[in-house]
Amino acid sequence: MPDISTASPASPAVNPVISRHDYAPPAFLIDTVDLEFDLLADHTITRNRMTIRRNPDAVFTRRLELMGEELELLSASIDGHACASQLTATGLVIDDVPETFELTLVTACKPAENTSLSGLYVSNGNFFTQCEAEGFRKISFFPDRPDVMSVYTVTLRANREAYPVLLSNGNLVETGMLEDGRHFARWEDPFRKPSYLFALVAGKLSCVEETITDASGQRKLLQVWVEAHDLDKTRHALDSLIHSIRWDERRFGLGLDLDRFMIVAVSDFNMGAMENKGLNIFNTKYVLARPETATDADYANIEAVVGHEYFHNWTGNRITCRDWFQLSLKEGLTVFRDQEFSADMAAGEGNSGGAARLRDTGSAHATKRIEDVRMLRQTQFAEDAGPMAHPVRPESYQEINNFYTVTIYEKGGEVVRMYQTLLGREGFRAGMDLYFRRHDGQAVTCDDFRAAMADANQRDLSQFERWYSQAGTPRVAVRGAYDPAARTYELTLTQSYPDNPAIKTAKDPLLIPFTIGLVGPTGTDLPLRLDGEAATSTPVFSRVFELTETRTTLRFVDVPVEPVPSLLRDFSAPVVVEYDYTDAQLAFLLAHDSDPFNRWEAGQRLATRALLAAARAAARGATPTFDAAVVDAYGLVLRDHTLAPAFRELVLTLPSEAYLIEQLDVADPDAIHRARQALRRQLAGALRADWLAVYQANRLLGDYRPTPQDAGCRALKNLALAYLVELDDASEAAALARDQYDVANNMTDRFAALGALVHLGGDEARTALDHFYRMFEKEPLVIDKWFALQAAQPGRPDVPTIGIVRGLFAHQAFTLRNPNRARSLIFSFCAANLAEFHRPDGSGYAFWAEQVIALDAMNPQVAARLARTLERWRKFTPALQQKMRAALEQVNAVVRSKDVREIVEKALAD
Repeated sequence: MPDISTASPASPAVNPVISRHDYAPPAFLIDTVDLEFDLLADHTITRNRMTIRRNPDAVFTRRLELMGEELELLSASIDGHACASQLTATGLVIDDVPETFELTLVTACKPAENTSLSGLYVSNGNFFTQCEAEGFRKISFFPDRPDVMSVYTVTLRANREAYPVLLSNGNLVETGMLEDGRHFARWEDPFRKPSYLFALVAGKLSCVEETITDASGQRKLLQVWVEAHDLDKTRHALDSLIHSIRWDERRFGLGLDLDRFMIVAVSDFNMGAMENKGLNIFNTKYVLARPETATDADYANIEAVVGHEYFHNWTGNRITCRDWFQLSLKEGLTVFRDQEFSADMAAGEGNSGGAARLRDTGSAHATKRIEDVRMLRQTQFAEDAGPMAHPVRPESYQEINNFYTVTIYEKGGEVVRMYQTLLGREGFRAGMDLYFRRHDGQAVTCDDFRAAMADANQRDLSQFERWYSQAGTPRVAVRGAYDPAARTYELTLTQSYPDNPAIKTAKDPLLIPFTIGLVGPTGTDLPLRLDGEAATSTPVFSRVFELTETRTTLRFVDVPVEPVPSLLRDFSAPVVVEYDYTDAQLAFLLAHDSDPFNRWEAGQRLATRALLAAARAAARGATPTFDAAVVDAYGLVLRDHTLAPAFRELVLTLPSEAYLIEQLDVADPDAIHRARQALRRQLAGALRADWLAVYQANRLLGDYRPTPQDAGCRALKNLALAYLVELDDASEAAALARDQYDVANNMTDRFAALGALVHLGGDEARTALDHFYRMFEKEPLVIDKWFALQAAQPGRPDVPTIGIVRGLFAHQAFTLRNPNRARSLIFSFCAANLAEFHRPDGSGYAFWAEQVIALDAMNPQVAARLARTLERWRKFTPALQQKMRAALEQVNAVVRSKDVREIVEKALAD
């Protein structure tokens, strides 16, 4: 008999720090993994047979160490003979193993009790898995690390009536019936993969499917699996998958390498989706769409997330990361790929992009770029300035789940984009091709990707490595000087980093691709030629300059008039640009800049400057006021019908309160809210007739279409409605909202109208909310929107929003166990309703502490995300800081998970 320990393992050390420099190759490699599952919700048995060999590139040891959590070990054998083993705090240890051997482990787990949604768990009676980053160790004892890549064969056995569908990675090779009403399915994945990409699904599901012919002429089966009642909401996801396959074939020459590709949707899911090889598991939020239940944003997000996870098939699966410090190797690269995909899809099938379209202010590429950067600057720049700041390639971590961050993803995507900016589209493709030739089937590093880009283009990119190793958001201060006599214009650019005690990395000069244009007084771009360069017959009007030193001076010649500089066009690098524009210059760029991103940026700068001044005044007790020039500038955009509606909506949307908070050393959320509301009211009143005209001009007749053009019209129309409800006499806006709610044939318009009515408040809002709930009470994703809208509504002196939120906790449709539902109510209040969350009485912070503690006991990953809401507590006024710190200390004294403890301890650290 094997020596099986039945005692409880010792508790692991509290938050041990794992360092990148401590990486060592795995002592053993696993060539094949043969898994057999007997699936029962309360007691699943897993038989794991592995062929193992010693790694010749690792330090010699005769001890095999395997990770494991929440597992019962039933037996262990080597080459068919029982072997001694010992449970430890982190897993299982077997001593004196041979050079090569077959290890068989039989374990048991309890999926129905697994509320963490990591590993194997049950949702609505069906089995699902989530193994990234370290969930596989809850399924079987294993060297659960990404550089152990194996070929998997999986056999699933379960009751056929309860679980008629049995899915796993790869290709289906055999099915059949067993005794006692059970059946089985055997799957083989021919490609080596790490354990985090393993997946299984079992349950009562239905699918929509389509067979396509790929670029090589092979037939491929595509399936989207959901619960039967959701089958009519799957077509958009399937179409998005087909578009993703076609785009990757066309753009990067990458094809689908399996006989089939499957997407499965589940409502209980911590993430957006997971790229398991050939069997992607998705949150229902990013699969289900029908015009009556999904908004334009939902349709766009589904397409983007389906694309993201499919693109991982090559950038993440075929080539994976050597260790979790290299997480951005797959995530940043795939974010860039899904952004390019979404922009190309919005621009029209077969439209390959290029500078001409980027100069079109109404282009889909421009609006997509603005949307991506707006999110980056609001969230990732804030992360760079806070206690959780880390490089794109972190140097250490305590809990890897906490490093699925906007720095890894969105900033990582910007780093990849800079390769394309520096090397050009063809050069970037050459680097990608070399990357795949060198590393297909391997677990590699960010440095390997950079080397492929450098070698394919014969470039020295050694300085570019600093983008991976240095934390924080660089700043580039720019000063301009025009010499009319010499007809020269000088720009001096100085790069630096702001102070952040949490950042321990170096702050050496970066290689920054910095795109510049010079705009003349007539609104046209001026030719760019540096001193010492020969004149050419083909003038250049926008140009990428490579900043490599702390200080760089560019001297342009033959400049006939003093220009207004257009800096960092298309947001060519994730930096903050500091240039002392006047209000008149910003209004001029807003009206004339040929670069659509900088045209939007000029409007944001103009509004931000006015709003921050008004917020400072409001904090002193003064009434916020705004110069008429700001209103005039916005009015010009509102009335410019040559601009696409989607672009106008982006320009006319004021900077968010979260973004404004980050621009201040000491922030008063209430003052910021009052200032922003004051500007909204002023824009509404001064431009009332224009808003009404825009509202009517962008009403669409006929069937709903989720096209970028139609979505842009709806977005602008609904923005106009949102401004109109700010009027002192909003009776006309209320009538428009009621009518729009009643006749809407799509969720975008119905929900926007509901939001307008809720903003107005009163009996009409309550009636509309009740009607909306009754109409959609069987649609969980729509009810998530219903909860979120109420949590984000403005408070009133006699009815603070926190009271509404607490009341909704008792609603029959609310449950803390479902991450989507928890996010819809709790996160919407804590992260999206800043003025109410930061009420001076501290009631929001007390609520936050209660929910972090409650979630920590059942789902630490979700709890940790909520915990991050207070990590920037030092940004606020002393009175608010005191209450926030008390809430953080309350949580710190109670929580048990590594996930939450790391967040809170770093937030409290001096």
